[in-house]
Amino acid sequence: MNIIISLSTNYILTMILMTIAFWLPQLNIYTEKASPYECGFDPTEITRLPFPMKFFLIAITFLLFDLEIALLLPLPWAFQISTINMTSWISTSLILILSLGLTYEWLQKGLEWTE
Repeated sequence: MNIIISLSTNYILTMILMTIAFWLPQLNIYTEKASPYECGFDPTEITRLPFPMKFFLIAITFLLFDLEIALLLPLPWAFQISTINMTSWISTSLILILSLGLTYEWLQKGLEWTE
C-alpha cells in the first residue's frame, strides 16, 4: 500500500510541475524572449560566430573529470566487497592517470583562456 501511495504522489507531483513549467513561461512573453536567439547573440549580426578551440578543450576537460566523478561515485559501496585491494588499485590508477593528464595539460598551457 505504501508503494502505491508513493507512486501516485510522485506521479501527481510530476504532472503538476510539468503543467506549471509549460504554462508559466507563456504568461510573460516580450519581444526579446520571443526572438529566436536567446543565448546572448544579437540577431541583427551574423549568427554563425565561431567558437575558439580553447572553449572546446576546456569543455572536453570538464566532461572528462565529470566522467571521473561518475566512475568514482560508487566506490563506497564497492569497498564492501571482499576484493578491496583490486577496487582500490583500480580507483587509484584512474585518479593517477587523470591527474597526470591534468598536469600535462596545465604545463602545456592548455587551460589558459587567453593567448
